[in-house]
Amino acid sequence: MGGWRTKGRRASVYYPGMGVRELRLVVTADDYERALRFYRDVLGLPELADFSSEDGRVRLLDAGRATLELVDARQAEFIDRVEVGRRVAGHIRVAFEVGDAARVTAELAEAGAQVIAAPTRTPWGSLNARLEGEAGLQLTLFEELGEG
Repeated sequence: MGGWRTKGRRASVYYPGMGVRELRLVVTADDYERALRFYRDVLGLPELADFSSEDGRVRLLDAGRATLELVDARQAEFIDRVEVGRRVAGHIRVAFEVGDAARVTAELAEAGAQVIAAPTRTPWGSLNARLEGEAGLQLTLFEELGEG
């Protein structure tokens, strides 16, 4: 089975024999400073590294554990209907689990995010909000409600 490995400030599960060790989402931001403030300072993603140079700027932000959720077109449409009421997402949507979806939605909206749908209780036991975040990312904020 897998063991724990520490990489920088965070621990990750390592499964011997598998080639993938990290999922890294690379986002090109037209307004780099605004996007950095939004994701690091408002959403609260801790900064892991700054690899900026004269060739350009890059920061690594820790977004916690990553998973790749693959859905077909019918499921994506269903999720949008539940969370928003209509089909709105493109082929990529970034979801962040947060402790308080209503509070974080309000904070991101105050920082410039467009709220597409306020926090909505889903059939799968979470409270989900949909926003248009910085750098053109459509975001889902989800709070697990812990209902059985």
